[in-house]
Amino acid sequence: MKNSLIFFMFPVFLFCNFLQMKDLQGNSRVRNDKLLEAKDQIVYLFFKVEKNNSGVEKIVLEDKKIMEGRLKSKPSFDRNSAKTGDFIISLNDANGKEIVKQIVGDPLNPELERFDEEGMSRNKVSLQNAEFSVRYSHSEEIKVVRVEKVTTDGSQLLFTQKL
Repeated sequence: MKNSLIFFMFPVFLFCNFLQMKDLQGNSRVRNDKLLEAKDQIVYLFFKVEKNNSGVEKIVLEDKKIMEGRLKSKPSFDRNSAKTGDFIISLNDANGKEIVKQIVGDPLNPELERFDEEGMSRNKVSLQNAEFSVRYSHSEEIKVVRVEKVTTDGSQLLFTQKL
C-alpha cells in the first residue's frame, strides 16, 4: 500500500513542478521586459523665456529630448513652497488631467551665491532672458505641457503646447 501511494504521488509532484516552470518561462517575462523598456526613459524639455520692455514674459519650447535612463526620485510638488515669480510646470494628458507637476525657481531672477571677505552672500540678479529645463519619466499619456507663473493673486498661464 505504501509503495503504491508513492508510485501515484511521484507523477503528481512531477507534473505540478513542470507547470510552475512553464509559468515562469512563459509570456509574462516578455511582457515585463517591454514594460521596463517603456519606463526606463527620461524626457528633457528645454525652454527659453524672454521678458519684453513692457514686462510681459514669452516662453518658447526650444527642444525635447528622450534619453535612456531612470529618475532616482520623483519630483515632489508643494504649492506652498512656491514663491512669487516661480514657474509651475504641468504635464497633462489629452483630456487635461494632470500627470506630473513641478516647480521651477524664477529663471529671470536667479539667486547667485558670492564669496568674499565677509563670507558667503546671496544676490538676486534680474535678467531679460533665460533658459530652463524640466525632466520627467517618459509616459505615453503625457500630451500637453503648461507653464504658469506664481503671482501674488494666484497664478498666470504663460504657455501651453502639445508635445
